[in-house]
Amino acid sequence: MEAFSDLNVKRKFDGYPSIKREALLEIRQLIFDIARELYPDESIIESLKWNQPSYAVKKGTPIRLDTFGEDKIALFFHCQTHLIEQFREMFQGDLEFSKNRAIILDPTQPLQMDDLRVCIQMGLTYHRT
Repeated sequence: MEAFSDLNVKRKFDGYPSIKREALLEIRQLIFDIARELYPDESIIESLKWNQPSYAVKKGTPIRLDTFGEDKIALFFHCQTHLIEQFREMFQGDLEFSKNRAIILDPTQPLQMDDLRVCIQMGLTYHRT
């Protein structure tokens, strides 16, 4: 697992219930793995934005992780991008969405890592020219 670069982010993860923390940490690691593949010479920026763990690279849009409602977790994307709209077209029936801002997941179910990989890659390359 990737070491935390921000102690506030680590504290945030430590505060999640274990079932949510495990799923969120799995997604966090996937973000780091994809960022390393896409940008081997660039560090991903890990911080808290709106009290949510946030992951950013220079040429992408930030991706935030957090709980959603009482039982779910979510990957949040900037609401002024068209990413969720694109994801909805690509993964209709496979992933759950909230408006134009989030992918909603049930941490008690297996994560759809292949679908999430595509979404995370699109987010991390959103501004790429």
